[in-house]
Amino acid sequence: MRNRRTASLVAMGVAAALLPALTPATASATTPAAPAVVDPLGQYTQQKPLWKRCEPEGPANHECATIKVPLDYSRPNGKKLDVAISRTRATSAEDRRGVLLLNPGGPGGIGLDMPVYLGPDLPDAVKQRYDLIGFDPRGVGQSSPVGCGLNDDELNWQRPYKAATFAKDVRWARTVAEKCRAANGDVLPHLSTRNTARDMDVIRAVLGEKKISYLGYSYGTYLGAVYTQLFPKRTDRFVLDSAVDPERVWRGMIQVWAEGAEPAFTRWTEWTAARHATYGLGRTPAQVRKTFWDLVAGANRTPIPVGGVRVSGDDIRSWRAMFFSVQDAAETVVLLKDAAAGKTPAPSASPSRRGLPTAPVPPSFARDVPADNGDALFWSVVCADTRAWPRDPEQYRRDAIRDKAKYPLYGDFASHIKPCAFWGRGAEPATRIGNSVPALVLQNEWDPQTPLVSGQGMRRALKGSRMVTVLDGLGHGVYGSGSCADAIGTAYLVTGRLPAADVTCRTPAGRKTDTLRLPPSAPRGVPGLPGLPGRSDRF
Repeated sequence: MRNRRTASLVAMGVAAALLPALTPATASATTPAAPAVVDPLGQYTQQKPLWKRCEPEGPANHECATIKVPLDYSRPNGKKLDVAISRTRATSAEDRRGVLLLNPGGPGGIGLDMPVYLGPDLPDAVKQRYDLIGFDPRGVGQSSPVGCGLNDDELNWQRPYKAATFAKDVRWARTVAEKCRAANGDVLPHLSTRNTARDMDVIRAVLGEKKISYLGYSYGTYLGAVYTQLFPKRTDRFVLDSAVDPERVWRGMIQVWAEGAEPAFTRWTEWTAARHATYGLGRTPAQVRKTFWDLVAGANRTPIPVGGVRVSGDDIRSWRAMFFSVQDAAETVVLLKDAAAGKTPAPSASPSRRGLPTAPVPPSFARDVPADNGDALFWSVVCADTRAWPRDPEQYRRDAIRDKAKYPLYGDFASHIKPCAFWGRGAEPATRIGNSVPALVLQNEWDPQTPLVSGQGMRRALKGSRMVTVLDGLGHGVYGSGSCADAIGTAYLVTGRLPAADVTCRTPAGRKTDTLRLPPSAPRGVPGLPGLPGRSDRF
């Protein structure tokens, strides 16, 4: 028992100085006995959660509990945080393999209700074998939520670079960092992916499991990869869906949005030109491109009134994610062009909501959560995970100017100054991902949030993984959406067998692939443009 607890302590990443030296097994009988090893994490790993029904009117098999974790794993006797967990039990005791932890992405996405709202999209063979485990990561939702008291203007970080507003944007970034620091103090350095991965291992121990399996989307892929790096022997079957490139966290992952938007925009111009009879935006890709940029320039001079708001050209550029759905983008540009000409579009002219996810309803037992919790946690993780953010505002100015020329649609937004320029350092350096732990990476070819090159970066970092690329796959989130990747993901979760090599597949024409129900990170749309994802600023 002593050795098991010691191994647990080492795996949790606690400083080696906390561990007394162990007496060699070959020591003489006359050698004084070594003192008993005290496991400072035992108070966490040996917790007995008090399970109760999550919702009085919700599913009877959806249970919730709250456990404690240390704020700082190098000081386990210090301040503690709550972590809210939930589960729905495997439907077959005979076939049960273990637990499948779920994460929706973010950083800042709530996960407590994932077993309920994701459950219908999972095949019975998976639900037979796994308890589905949801959890709100530290600082999120019901897990000691943080907030910074940010107002609407401070929440808006879709800021294009302009020389005239640069000083104002620097003040904005500094203000957000200062308000978060004032509201949360010494908590901020410890709101990192590395510590959330450690929290996952506490959840594993509390549930009495030797290993965990995992299904993580978007940011959740990086969280899963960090877990494989810290706890390779505790990793069972890991599905990493719509993956982050570990080499680019986190400024590089924001910048990859600009890189990924340009080929999507080019593809849209080609598709739309071939349908000039329908949309009237140009007979050639060059004409379509000119129509769009003329619209942007005109809207910057005279914002377009749409649905009670006035839309500038920079607003339109910030909707770069819409171009990954060529039809939605064409319909939106037509609507904006008509509105700019003084025409009032009929409701049927609004883009469809195809592919947009439905937000889960917060549980009734929920504690009060700050209104800016998602944004506060996003910056806390993105800024604390890595020490690579430039500190000089002029570096952001130079990068924004460079990238606006290189990636006209979104380059200056992506490289412009962020609160991380003024954030305090995280408690630890960024986690370097590079191991041979088996995992399955799933990726759509046309993903606006984690573009294809991002998933390829995750595949390179996890050398024992296999990657499934869905050709012409559209949207953010693959497994459970009805694509050709579903069967491969299910086979891996059920049997543990990875494909012999990376797979490229194409979903048969006509198959519905928009049923995946992941919570939007910031469901704040634009009135009159219901098809737009509003703020596409999460992973």
